[in-house]
Amino acid sequence: MKRWPLKPLEEIAELYGGSTPSRENPAFWGGDILWVTPTDLPMPEEGISVVSKTKERITQAGLDNSSATVIPEGAVLFSSRATIGKVAVAGMPLTTNQGFANFVPHSKVTSRFLAYALWVHRDDIARLSGSTTFKEVSKSTLRKYQLPVPPSADQERIVRLLDQADELRKLRSQADRRAADLIPALFHEMVGDPTHLEKMAWPLTPLGKFADISYGLADKLDASTRPENGTRILTISNVLLTGLIDTKVEKYSVVKPAKRAKARLQEFDLLFNWRNGSEEHVGKTAIWEEQVEGEILHVSFLLKIRVDRSQASPYFLWVLLNRLRGTGYFTRNARMQINRKFNASELSALKLPLPPLPLQEEFAKRVTEIRELEAKQAASRERLDALFQSMLHRAFRGEL
Repeated sequence: MKRWPLKPLEEIAELYGGSTPSRENPAFWGGDILWVTPTDLPMPEEGISVVSKTKERITQAGLDNSSATVIPEGAVLFSSRATIGKVAVAGMPLTTNQGFANFVPHSKVTSRFLAYALWVHRDDIARLSGSTTFKEVSKSTLRKYQLPVPPSADQERIVRLLDQADELRKLRSQADRRAADLIPALFHEMVGDPTHLEKMAWPLTPLGKFADISYGLADKLDASTRPENGTRILTISNVLLTGLIDTKVEKYSVVKPAKRAKARLQEFDLLFNWRNGSEEHVGKTAIWEEQVEGEILHVSFLLKIRVDRSQASPYFLWVLLNRLRGTGYFTRNARMQINRKFNASELSALKLPLPPLPLQEEFAKRVTEIRELEAKQAASRERLDALFQSMLHRAFRGEL
């Protein structure tokens, strides 16, 4: 194992902050100077990006009337507040808002090496923000933070290996995104465009005519219940925007026998998020495929939809409801606009296209095939991520 000297950041890079020009002066906005905010960068776990375009730009007047600084191409951006640990390299001269610490490397380190070094240490750096509600790592703390600095040849070799591994991860992600578009495209091809339900070729039938809809457990969960003492409960946090169920979120509760039957899940039940503080989450729907063994119950914030399979395919309905959510249908048509609720009576009355059952079942078959492909891709992605993380940590331990 190689032992590289540790250097504080202030010895290997100049640190610059960012700023936001006044929003009240339109002359400060809409210019040709890139202005980066943390929302322009991917989440920390997604890796290092190169910034060459932004959602907003400022003018020279905006720059002159704020404490923002134009930093050169190759500078390393590190989000130092709120979501700490987003890392990017400037692909051209730009400036940022105050949510960043921006590093212009000295001759001792390359931009890519510094970016990887900050990224691999992001969790450790984030812990320096303390336990306050609004988390921020101060510039003075960052200046003193120490990183390993190998010789230039080792830096170049490490960056080359990590870039190659990261490129494989990005190619895998691109393939995953293309696969995620297959099911919506298939629905459009076989069934139609759900943007305008009334214009689809199939008769509209109230959902309550071919499915039973019910609330789950209304009792407050005891978060301290251990698995051996309670029954597993699915909550809003288990239902993802992708329409999948996150089984990593585990919650348990003690439930009286009389209340179990109403909230018990069986294979191919749908879980519909009928209320949530965020607009995009209202209407997210997951299909229960017995991903976890044993008795599983659900809370009242999730409506259970049990389809009459002699009339409809659960997979058809699962895709349709998620397609409607994607168009904003449920938030637009909810009676209670303030709290964004689309309750059981509204869902039961919702008129949906109901193609012939053989067509629905053919669609469901092809959806299953696509999901099998996605599962294989997910396993491949996990292996690549594990390989990359291993290489990353070995590199900064001097083992590559």
